[in-house]
Amino acid sequence: MAKTKFRPLHDRVVVRRITAQEKTKGGIIIPDTAQEKPSEGEVIAVGPGGRDEAGKLVPMDIKAGDRVLFGKWSGTEVKIDGEDLLIMKESDIMGVVG
Repeated sequence: MAKTKFRPLHDRVVVRRITAQEKTKGGIIIPDTAQEKPSEGEVIAVGPGGRDEAGKLVPMDIKAGDRVLFGKWSGTEVKIDGEDLLIMKESDIMGVVG
């Protein structure tokens, strides 16, 4: 995301998937077609936050640089500057790792 500045709106988050290991602990190499998409990623950008019923801004709990876990089918896949990224709502994120 070095070239294009992308700022998500409201309570949306831009996440870069962290690639899964290509080998098992036993040394077996897993081909790309058999690998599951990882459900862990690094937060690249966050929106300002959502609004509650009264219209007050609710700030985000996560920040750029956090490693997060998310659901297997969470988010929308997009390509920005040739990089595959996910855009999802903060509520799709299950937690911060580390």
